[in-house]
Amino acid sequence: MDGGGQDAVVEPTSYKDLEALLRERLHEFTPNQRRIAQQLLSDPEGCAFQTVSELAGSVGVNESTVVRFANALGLRGYPQLARLCQQRLREQAQLLERFDALNYLETVDGELLGRTVAYDQANIARTFANVDPDSWQQAVRALSTSRAVGVVGLRKSFAASTLLAYLLRLVRDEVHELGTLPAMLPDGLRRFGPDDVVVGISIHRYARDTVRALEVARAAGATTIALTDNASSPLTPQSDVSFYVDVAGVSLLRSVTAFTSMVQALASAVATELGTHTRSALLLEEKLLADFDVYHDGPSRSGGAR
Repeated sequence: MDGGGQDAVVEPTSYKDLEALLRERLHEFTPNQRRIAQQLLSDPEGCAFQTVSELAGSVGVNESTVVRFANALGLRGYPQLARLCQQRLREQAQLLERFDALNYLETVDGELLGRTVAYDQANIARTFANVDPDSWQQAVRALSTSRAVGVVGLRKSFAASTLLAYLLRLVRDEVHELGTLPAMLPDGLRRFGPDDVVVGISIHRYARDTVRALEVARAAGATTIALTDNASSPLTPQSDVSFYVDVAGVSLLRSVTAFTSMVQALASAVATELGTHTRSALLLEEKLLADFDVYHDGPSRSGGAR
């Protein structure tokens, strides 16, 4: 990227432009440049007010490397790079204010339950505010029209993966949860090709099998969708569409609440997209549940798919 033969880079004017540029060129960067890029992608808020020496020290490179990197991105030195990160921080602050989350965080006075709710509200707000409408429509269309859908998520992402597979099975056919038995993951992936979709869900520390599953599915021609925690995730370069879900928590335990909201929203959007087909699938589901007497129904019964 430092060479003179590179095409001119269009100067990013927002953090969103910067993020897209970094993701697009991540594979071209030198190891030192990649460390800087990954820091900017994973922690823009932390980078916003760091000096050039602080950022260089945090990723283990020289100050001059950071300055040259900023210039190579089409920016006028490091201060402009920092300003783009500050812009991101201002946008996030404005978003939190709209959802009254910052005020809530200040008034709960250290109460764990209240702070947990506040963090989860903020995570959901940030996650959905950052969803690109075109990417969302692309994902919903793919999940609605594909021959088959595979979903893989392991360890802390297992619950979100299971929920997405379950909800999609309620509204369409050929939905498969992959990786429930790790040794069988390669066998499950064999059935996926150009007419199919594979969704990978993982957060730091990323499950190797989930990353590999998206890589294999994409090589086979399947459409790949990633639900992950930031743009420097190893799932991002293996996906056609990526959604970044906020996982901030009140302690060392990260929150997966926004993942639950995201997969429910995706499944609901697919149900709406499929229309009458969804109604037929739900009616059949209800009949089978009744035939097998699955649920204990008390005096009152609420409608809807379970």
